[in-house]
Amino acid sequence: MDTYKTAGWFKFQEDIKEHFLSLGADAETNVSVQGARTIHDVDVLVRTRFLGENLQWIVEAKHWKTKITKLHVLALRTIADDVGADRAFIVSTSGFQKGAYEAADNTNVTLKTFKELREHTRELVESEILESYKQRLRLTEKRCLAHSKSRRIKYGLRHERVFGSGEFSAAEILMKAHTAIVLAENRQYPIDLEMYLTDRKGESVAYSFQQLINWLNLNLNHFDERLLKAEWDMAKNGDYIPSGKITQSEYVLFGDALAEALRLLFSNSHDGTYMDRT
Repeated sequence: MDTYKTAGWFKFQEDIKEHFLSLGADAETNVSVQGARTIHDVDVLVRTRFLGENLQWIVEAKHWKTKITKLHVLALRTIADDVGADRAFIVSTSGFQKGAYEAADNTNVTLKTFKELREHTRELVESEILESYKQRLRLTEKRCLAHSKSRRIKYGLRHERVFGSGEFSAAEILMKAHTAIVLAENRQYPIDLEMYLTDRKGESVAYSFQQLINWLNLNLNHFDERLLKAEWDMAKNGDYIPSGKITQSEYVLFGDALAEALRLLFSNSHDGTYMDRT
């Protein structure tokens, strides 16, 4: 390589490493990785967890004046296969030739500029975070709906009507949280978080991912507190008799059925947009 590389390459590597560190991953530069056949020098080695799985990514930092060719992609595919990398990235300052994209198509090699890499990996991390909230919502639903309707009404977890004005409603919070997560997955900001409840937390609109996560934390923590208090009162009164059974009509009201309906709405819309009017 020329002086263009030696002058900026090390900083380019470090910038890529720092980006992955900022996402909570482990990242190192200039690492020798033992493969099945030989040892490979890797510009940036990233280790992380995604949806509960341990992953290893390798990154080639190409601080070049010329575009990356097909041969560079094929070489990285060989290295990724030898070291067992889950994903490999080539990050280029000058872009890629058409043949490079063709060689990377339908493989575990991803071609990005640094700007594109930041956006792409941020979306991966946001997806993992949203998935964790979906799992939490499913567990919360099952726990809440294990109590009979009459007990949920008696102990302040719902009203006679599922939706409408009132102090607190588990149904409305769950519905709003599920809707907000699907909208966030489709990057439909701003997200309307307005509810009719008097006992609610956070802002009524989320303009960004960070604002939505803050709203989810506030309201789900508050929900957990209300549910725990209701269950404690049930226990004191001899009413704590969770059945573990959820009727089909109640389950369809929330959760995966709602999420699937919203996804179908997005897929069938002509412009890909959706206004939340719940």
